Amino acid sequence: MEERLSEAFAGAEQLTVMGKRLQPGEPAPDFCLHYLDLVDMVVHTVGLSDVAGQVRLLSMVNSLERAVCQEVTQRWETLREALPPEAYIYTISMDPPEVQADFQDRTGVLHQALSAQHSAQFGQDYGVWIKEWRLLQRSVVVIDRANRIVYVEYVTDQMSEPNYAAAIDAVKQAAK
Repeated sequence: MEERLSEAFAGAEQLTVMGKRLQPGEPAPDFCLHYLDLVDMVVHTVGLSDVAGQVRLLSMVNSLERAVCQEVTQRWETLREALPPEAYIYTISMDPPEVQADFQDRTGVLHQALSAQHSAQFGQDYGVWIKEWRLLQRSVVVIDRANRIVYVEYVTDQMSEPNYAAAIDAVKQAAK
């Protein structure tokens, strides 16, 4: 497993990111993530193929219990209207589905939150697993209808937000 040093930090703390950096043009790695359905209160599983033929924006955050991650997730929610109707936004963290659902309920965030808590595999496959924290590096990946990556941003400073405008432009291009 590839270890990438000095590609993420928080304040003075240098972090080790596990996994290969993804590049535009590559196929998106499949995944198996979980979410709590607030209607039936049952945890369900979702994979990349469950929304095949759609454009997907994956926003990875450390934890929905951290202020910056909450801000990022709420910002994506407000930007949802700027996206084409066939585009999906997913916020992915290591938080349990129940914590994610509680956050969504408290904040009115409607786009789907997905939990990678059961395994580091997603983080490693997408090159966002922070070894020291056992959390995901803040990042954005846009996947087109053919399951190809069209945009990737790995946010180095874990106290910073991603480039929203660039990601939205990538989604709009992929939806054409």
